[in-house]
Amino acid sequence: MTEQMKLVIVTGMSGAGKTIAMQCFEDMGYFCIDNMPPNLFPKFWQLMKQANINKLALVVDLRSRAFFHEIQSMLNDIENAKDVDCNILFLDANDHQLVARYKETRRNHPMAMDGLIYDGIQKERQLLAKIHTKAQVVIDTSDLTPKQLREKIMDHFSDDKQDLFHIEMMSFGFKYGIPIDADIVMDVRFLPNPYYILSMRAHTGLDKDVYDYVMSFAETQNFYQQFHQLIISILPGYQKEGKKSLTVAIGCTGGQHRSVALAQRLGLALQEAHYRVNITHRDIDKSKKKKEYTDD
Repeated sequence: MTEQMKLVIVTGMSGAGKTIAMQCFEDMGYFCIDNMPPNLFPKFWQLMKQANINKLALVVDLRSRAFFHEIQSMLNDIENAKDVDCNILFLDANDHQLVARYKETRRNHPMAMDGLIYDGIQKERQLLAKIHTKAQVVIDTSDLTPKQLREKIMDHFSDDKQDLFHIEMMSFGFKYGIPIDADIVMDVRFLPNPYYILSMRAHTGLDKDVYDYVMSFAETQNFYQQFHQLIISILPGYQKEGKKSLTVAIGCTGGQHRSVALAQRLGLALQEAHYRVNITHRDIDKSKKKKEYTDD
């Protein structure tokens, strides 16, 4: 049996938050298209099915006003399709807030390019009245912050809020520079260095001899337990604030031994705690490549 495509049509008043909504749907894994003319939808729909895309968010608004009369026909075709689960999300706000937002951004309203913003808002309300009544989800953004709007959208459309948050666990070498996208950077150069043991120098923190050596010291165990507890304790706060990812970077001198062992251990522990974790070792092969070049 063919899996139904999840389709969300995002529409509503200009200035009510459609850009934020699309960013939110992207974070939830939706393929997003902004401001596509409705008459292109049938061809686009076939392409999406051929590509096996099963989550699609589509913005339709009065920027395409030359084609807006075709939206009703497009909606009828979608509602009659058996292979799609379609919902309309309508974003609204009161007139006062919409006027204030346009004045703040100094942009022209699409329905009042040469006139008053308020008049454009009234014209837009009239044109959107029918699609407003058809919407399964209506959100008034008048008193919402961007974060609160994201939360409301996720409440309605997210399959699993926990899946939206993920952790990037990275090891690196300070000699190659600190990762510019790191949220938390931890320096473990205070730990005993396997580099000075000749039999381990060419190995990495992923090899058992190096890993066991790094973990054999009391200071390593003490550091790991405290750092692990710190990360576990702060993750709910990042999620509560709406952060979609957290990058934790652990560094040693060359990014080959100590940082690799600890990043690997902490990343696996967080996976066992049911977090989505991607573990990368940015500089693990740098010294090897450097040796290959010098051997030429």
